[in-house]
Amino acid sequence: MAHTDISADIRTHIRTAIVTGGSSGLGRALVAGLTARGTTVVTDARDAARLRDAVAALAHPDRVVALPGDVTDPAHRADLVAAAGAQGGLDLLVHNAGDLGPSPLPALADLDEAALRAILESNVVAPLALTRLALPLLRRSPAPAVVTISSDAAVEAYPGWGGYGAAKAALDRLAAVLAEELPEVAVYAVDPGDMRTPMHQRAFPGEDISDRPEPETVVPALLRLHDERPAVGRYRAAEFAPGTAGVPA
Repeated sequence: MAHTDISADIRTHIRTAIVTGGSSGLGRALVAGLTARGTTVVTDARDAARLRDAVAALAHPDRVVALPGDVTDPAHRADLVAAAGAQGGLDLLVHNAGDLGPSPLPALADLDEAALRAILESNVVAPLALTRLALPLLRRSPAPAVVTISSDAAVEAYPGWGGYGAAKAALDRLAAVLAEELPEVAVYAVDPGDMRTPMHQRAFPGEDISDRPEPETVVPALLRLHDERPAVGRYRAAEFAPGTAGVPA
């Protein structure tokens, strides 16, 4: 499904964005990348102190509205959308926050129902609920976009990754259906690839993951995808890395 063609000026101008999970990893790197381009970013994290420190370390902390909280909390989701509205609207919604589940990662035979429910609540239910709340603001944007952060565990079977992988596969399907149902909004699922993040370290406790790339290396690809606006769908960030041909719009 091709997205409606829009001008390059509109594509590159993100006035206001919501990026969930902005205190560390890819979320923190994306907040830094967006604010460096002049975007006001509403972001959150469960750990208020870590979120405060992450924002303070940014080059443009004045462009961030930081709201401690959990995306699985309906009141917190409403606060995120209200904060974006107070900034004048919403152009980009990035569903980055998620729950890996127990660490070390258990086999499915050992994953209890409560843990699975928590994984699904964070990675599937909360993003859809937040998207629904944000739609009135997104529809007022000249070029609205929603990006869900996926994983190769959504399409590949890895021992121990059953709960998280199932949740990301479900999120991929939600993004695909939303793209069909909301032609006025560009909806993408993006697999960033392995990164050196706290979540990835939790998946491999005690192991050295220093060979993984830093999350900052993925941000240019995410911004390029937003700017170029290919057909809606699921992409790997590597397809939009600097020096690649990208995907034709």
